[in-house]
Amino acid sequence: MATQTLIKSKQNQTVEDKIQQLRQLYADAPEFAKTALENTLKDLASTAAQPRSRMESAGRTGVRQGTVSELTVIAPFAPGGAARLRALLQLRNGNFDDTDRVGTVHDMRFVFLDNDTKLLFATAYDGDWDIYIEDFVAKIPNEMDVLFSCFEGWPGIHNAKVKDFIANHQIPAEGWYVAHPDLTVRDVHRVKRVGKAAEEFLDKIG
Repeated sequence: MATQTLIKSKQNQTVEDKIQQLRQLYADAPEFAKTALENTLKDLASTAAQPRSRMESAGRTGVRQGTVSELTVIAPFAPGGAARLRALLQLRNGNFDDTDRVGTVHDMRFVFLDNDTKLLFATAYDGDWDIYIEDFVAKIPNEMDVLFSCFEGWPGIHNAKVKDFIANHQIPAEGWYVAHPDLTVRDVHRVKRVGKAAEEFLDKIG
């Protein structure tokens, strides 16, 4: 609810209000930064007035652009959690094909912070927050528990409090770039199939 209220409040500001506020905030910035700001304000004003896709609420928490939503969690490691997760990620060697069973995940990142005391987990996905979490519970629960038991206080994927745990550690993005906010993971797979078929056809007639 807080995320939705904040987003609506920002959207209710006019572009001129935002530019004025930005100039005030940059008043004590280095001269090169103020010059750079003035040099980019025209383009910034244009894109702000007609963005490709507006920042909207992804549901309970987080933001969405078009069909794509973001989720960023920062949480402390449980005792031994950093070592377990690092060994697991090294064994996977970048292979997360099991995540394809969820069908809506664009990407995931696991970043170790503060001398291996915290983990930053970031992902982009299609659709609403609640449905996204429920899909993981239904489709790859074991994989989720193996990965996220590294967090201090992780209740287990089937625990009724798991959504509260995630939401309490999630930090909504203040700014976020999505190259193709109108394309879902399913759309991307379809475009790839069509492109491959077109290339094969051109090869045959070429």
